[in-house]
Amino acid sequence: MNKRSYFWASYADLMSSLFFIMLVLFVLTVVMLQKQMKATEAEINKIKEIQNAISNIDSTYFAYNAEHKKHILKIDVGFQTNSANIIDIDEHTRLQLLNAGKAINRFIYEACKKYNAQYLLIIEGQASKDDYVRNNELSYERALALVNYWKRNGVFFNSEQCEVIISGSGQEGTLRIQPDVAGNVKNQRFLIHILPKPGVIK
Repeated sequence: MNKRSYFWASYADLMSSLFFIMLVLFVLTVVMLQKQMKATEAEINKIKEIQNAISNIDSTYFAYNAEHKKHILKIDVGFQTNSANIIDIDEHTRLQLLNAGKAINRFIYEACKKYNAQYLLIIEGQASKDDYVRNNELSYERALALVNYWKRNGVFFNSEQCEVIISGSGQEGTLRIQPDVAGNVKNQRFLIHILPKPGVIK
């Protein structure tokens, strides 16, 4: 075989090898992309399942607000003006609040066990729109009063399953009772929100 023939034979072998390598890489890329798409779709379905799980919480104490896409406490609560004392709330309503806390605890325990997920429990205090100088602090103190009331009565949340956030929105925030004016003492209350916690979906 002369040098020219040897060159072309070697060249053809090289091109065949490169073609084979490219073909293998292409197939591997397609397979990996398909697996990634399936994994992403599974994660999305898992997120939706976790979000929808909240609908199983006890409807005695919680209702779904379609406008804000949240399950919220539906127990009527009212503090005295400029007060964050939980004793302001009548005994029957306090018992309902205690049972609501137990229902939240039970739901979170069961949901975390089933979905291996975590939740945010947001206790949001509010104040009436009366321009009281301590409304921001007062609304936070109202939320804190509920958490402390739960603790005194044996309702504790597992920190590995649920992150509790105590907050106060003062005269602002959403889901306020209308008309949102100074005389509406129904906004001297707190809201409870339960949300899936962002993070790794396993």
